[in-house]
Amino acid sequence: MEHIVGIGDMKVSNQVGDIIVAPSICSGIGLVVYDPEARVGGILHYILTDSSIDEIRAKNKPHMFADTGIPTLFKQAYLLGAEKTRIRIFVAGGAQIINQERRFNIGQSNYTALTQILTRENIAIWKQAVGGNFNRTAGIDITTGHISLKTSGKGEVEL
Repeated sequence: MEHIVGIGDMKVSNQVGDIIVAPSICSGIGLVVYDPEARVGGILHYILTDSSIDEIRAKNKPHMFADTGIPTLFKQAYLLGAEKTRIRIFVAGGAQIINQERRFNIGQSNYTALTQILTRENIAIWKQAVGGNFNRTAGIDITTGHISLKTSGKGEVEL
């Protein structure tokens, strides 16, 4: 069964046959986690770094923010049997789509927030496709662990 992860959303599964897909990842980050032994995987698509900018929104949509969404993704994966020592991390997004001349790059800020959290937790990124000025679609097949990546105008990209 295919599960779509919207903007500010998250899905985690350990069900054989499930495929999780996050379309239209632009300046946000699509964080894909997978434990090949437990066959547990998930995707978080967050778009903002810090939940303190809008505490009401963060309470209702914690997956929208890096600081609340990332820990939740890992907790849900661990509850389904994933282990920190086996988990693979793939990152997509962090693009600068709108107004390339702006000084503030939300895509870079989102990526920096991720790397700070992962470094603090001593978790390494396995592979990534970040930056640029185009959107991406990332997916994970829970049965095989195959991660797919499509970029606008280029189709599927080999990882």
